[in-house]
Amino acid sequence: MKKKIVILGSTGSIGVNTLKVLRNNKRDFEILLLSTNKNVKKIIHQAKEFKVKNIIINDSIEFKKAQKKYKRLKIKFFNKFDSIGKILRKKKIYYSMISVSGLDGLKPSIILCKYSNNLAIVNKESIICGWNLIKNALEKNKCNFIPIDSEHYSIHSLLKGHQLNEIEKIYITASGGPFINIPKKKFDNIKLKDALNHPNWKMGKKITIDSSTLMNKVFEVIEARNIFNIDYKKISILTHPKSYVHAIVKFNNGLSKILLHEPDMKIPIYNSLNLTNKKIKTLPLKFDTLNKLNFNQVDIKKFPLVNIIHKLPKKISLFETILITVNDYFVNKFLEKKISYKKLISVIIKILNMKKFQKYKKIKPKNIEDIYRLRDYVSFKMDSLCI
Repeated sequence: MKKKIVILGSTGSIGVNTLKVLRNNKRDFEILLLSTNKNVKKIIHQAKEFKVKNIIINDSIEFKKAQKKYKRLKIKFFNKFDSIGKILRKKKIYYSMISVSGLDGLKPSIILCKYSNNLAIVNKESIICGWNLIKNALEKNKCNFIPIDSEHYSIHSLLKGHQLNEIEKIYITASGGPFINIPKKKFDNIKLKDALNHPNWKMGKKITIDSSTLMNKVFEVIEARNIFNIDYKKISILTHPKSYVHAIVKFNNGLSKILLHEPDMKIPIYNSLNLTNKKIKTLPLKFDTLNKLNFNQVDIKKFPLVNIIHKLPKKISLFETILITVNDYFVNKFLEKKISYKKLISVIIKILNMKKFQKYKKIKPKNIEDIYRLRDYVSFKMDSLCI
């Protein structure tokens, strides 16, 4: 009997990589649902190939167009994640992949806990802002959580068979993005095309910019704190330009473990699907890379956003929603070429230090509405607050 799968965000890079893995294992899996924001042409192609009968298109205009254009296909179109329950009904499916971008991924993550045996989340924003809500839903529905980001999947793997009190330190590696070897004095002249030129990973534009500023590592430290319930003091970032080692765990007994693989997201996705009886095509071990792993401390002068970690509350709060919202807003401004790279970094630091936002460090999100309401409020206030 085929294992049933849901992929939300199937037209993005993680969704596409998930389908690449499933393409070689079609006899084992059946995809019940795919979703996209507005890439209708691509999702229709995916649905035809994998014989998927249900599609969610979040953009209302594209949803209506698709209903008319593809009405002869044996596909049911839906416009909101609220339709997930209607689509799945009382089915308990094997695996759900959440690769929807932004905080819009939080609601479907919680909904799919009810229907999934295994929930794989790549959506940083949901884990950062609403982990307590996701965790409650996971426990209530006895759903297994699998982190998919290469760093967190590595930590997840390295900690198997160990207790939290055995951990001395967790190191998350950062490639340093395109500017790891660029002198600080040249940062004033950084252009959009430079920031989008990541040396190792092929990702969406927004996360590529976050990688260039190392804000993505700030996010990953928060995720690690939440997922593994470990204090910030026990998590450090190391630059590692080759992106070959993704995490290191040092234990109290003096032993350390590392996990390495090619910078290819198909590898953690493949392993999250528990395809232990199959083989994934990978490159041979790169011994020249192993001989030159090159780990270093982060240069804070070049990447000052990393200092945000030291100002974060110890426990999950609504301040993380402000952090995500402020960063999203100004990364989009930079992508639209409305602010400079230097301004992108300085304005994020400026706003996060504002007194009016500090009170949210003591407020824990009680529900999704708390998070969405604050996101909308902060987004509305951005222009008047700064530039």
